[in-house]
Amino acid sequence: MDRVHTTPRGFNLRHTWNRLADAVQRHLGDTVLCLVARFGIASVFFLSGRTKVEGLLTITPSTYELFRTEYALPLLSPWLAAHLATYSEHLFSLLLVLGLMTRLSAMALLGMTTVIEVFVYPDAWPTHLTWAGLLLLLIARGAGAWSLDHLLKVR
Repeated sequence: MDRVHTTPRGFNLRHTWNRLADAVQRHLGDTVLCLVARFGIASVFFLSGRTKVEGLLTITPSTYELFRTEYALPLLSPWLAAHLATYSEHLFSLLLVLGLMTRLSAMALLGMTTVIEVFVYPDAWPTHLTWAGLLLLLIARGAGAWSLDHLLKVR
């Protein structure tokens, strides 16, 4: 004989879960998601940029050596690559934190991530895929409501 389990009237797990999910999405939504993505990926690149400099923005001799040996990129001199990478990591990270020119900054850092993946550390794809996920979210959705882009009405 089959037993039939009945749900008490007024209680439906799926309905309750969906109401909870709607409330979380309504209160957090893209605003918090984009803010966390901006700060998270900006910290990765900014801290990487800080390892390449002394003081404010004086590139260290060891940075030039890294770009000459380990990071050797085709078509770019180590001197130019070191400067481009260092200044980009600082500038675009700062712009992401401020939420200013977010899509452009995320595209620039995604380009940098692609170069790192293809030419420097091809085996680090799990890390680079994580970075790409955050950057693609920002490219697709923008900075969110807590940003200078939103304040200035920049899409």
